[in-house]
Amino acid sequence: MIIGVPKEIKNNENRIALTPAGAAELVKRGHEVYVQTSGGNGSGFPDEDYIAAGAKMLPTIEDVYGITEMIIKVKEPIKSEYKLIKKGQILYTYFHFASGEELTMAMIENKSICLAYETVENDDRSLPLLIPMSEVAGRMSVQEGAKYLEKTYGGYGVLLGGVPGVLPAKVLILGGGIVGTEAAKMAAGLGADVTIMDISLKRLRYLDDIMPANVKTMMSNDYNIRDMVKTHDLIIGAVLIPGAVAPHLVTHDMLKTMRPGTVMVDVAVDQGGCFETTVATTHAEPTFVVDEVLHYCVANMPGAVPRTSTIALTNATLPYAIQIAEKGWKQACIDNIPLQKGLNVVDGKVVYKGVANAFNLPYEKVKTVL
Repeated sequence: MIIGVPKEIKNNENRIALTPAGAAELVKRGHEVYVQTSGGNGSGFPDEDYIAAGAKMLPTIEDVYGITEMIIKVKEPIKSEYKLIKKGQILYTYFHFASGEELTMAMIENKSICLAYETVENDDRSLPLLIPMSEVAGRMSVQEGAKYLEKTYGGYGVLLGGVPGVLPAKVLILGGGIVGTEAAKMAAGLGADVTIMDISLKRLRYLDDIMPANVKTMMSNDYNIRDMVKTHDLIIGAVLIPGAVAPHLVTHDMLKTMRPGTVMVDVAVDQGGCFETTVATTHAEPTFVVDEVLHYCVANMPGAVPRTSTIALTNATLPYAIQIAEKGWKQACIDNIPLQKGLNVVDGKVVYKGVANAFNLPYEKVKTVL
């Protein structure tokens, strides 16, 4: 198969979808890999590393899209890329369709094969291609939250872990999945007073067992959230409904009850955000203020640590990419049910229910395209 890896062009996105090591694995199996010139520079992988791995370099994004059967990316295509995508071309990337109607309609129109990392799902309901970036984003949410709690950045002016004689900051984490767990580990390690909320009692029991003493668990519901946001310094939104829009757990009216300088970090922004006041931001302008509450809603948080993120992402996505390249997308998805669940839009048809529901589009069962 002819595989293309374009340079990411989303604002301050320094990741690349494939490391030189990943390219070498595909090349040694007889596939052709084309990488856009300088595409790996942001992650610390110069062109020479890809050439040494057997990949070929192409100067422009148009060249990469034009020659290849499968495009491997990190982020969803943006508007300038829509016209480059060919009918039947495989796009293997994060899409987050449910929060992007324009993107969804564009992929329906061009009749490409859209395999979304974020909806590949194992039998135990874990999301193997979302986990590595969720781990990065969860840890970063605390790192960024701690920074923006500083008065110079507009925060309340508290040190996350406090000092002897001074109470630590209070951190509220909405969602006890991968993001929430990693956020709790980081916040607890810095000495904060942490509460994780989730709707699953089974998950809360598990977290209660594994977390240190400064992490508490609490059932998530509107009453409890309204009560907790009044007293917490950093609120992290870590809710995910695979392939669907995130629920608004913190509503606009709740902001009036918070202390000025409270910081909210919405890791669910790719899926529309779990704060009602969320608006996607970029690394160039990461924050905004509503009712004296500082919001951090960067849609590609792991892009700020591209070296770590690129290696972690390739570790997870490469085995599936090899299967697609070896068997073709149809047979790979027939043989691998978790990968099959990654199919969202195929030849103009929406085959993922959460996406169809988000925009009231006709839904076809995935088996109709296989």
